[in-house]
Amino acid sequence: MIKVASSAKEKVSVLMQEEGFDPSAAYVRVGVKSGGCSGLSYDLSFDAEKQENDQLFEDNNVKIVVDKKSLLYLVGTTLEYSGGLNGKGFVFNNPNANRTCGCGESFSL
Repeated sequence: MIKVASSAKEKVSVLMQEEGFDPSAAYVRVGVKSGGCSGLSYDLSFDAEKQENDQLFEDNNVKIVVDKKSLLYLVGTTLEYSGGLNGKGFVFNNPNANRTCGCGESFSL
């Protein structure tokens, strides 16, 4: 299960509309890929289609798709959005991560 904080829900909706996606029909695609200073990095994009190997979650009226390989690393994660002075962007609050980098975009288990 992946959760979506209220702050992320609002920003997702705005960004989807700016990129030509319908927030009520499109998906937020969340994944994990090799790279980053801690070994693994998060990948976030919008998608109009669900793939065969995707797991679908819906939280806070946001549809999230995650491929099955990435799901192992992301179970229990909450997607948040921070707009503070230290930087703007999506933040992954991942209870599975043992170590994260300073920017919060990569992690290791």
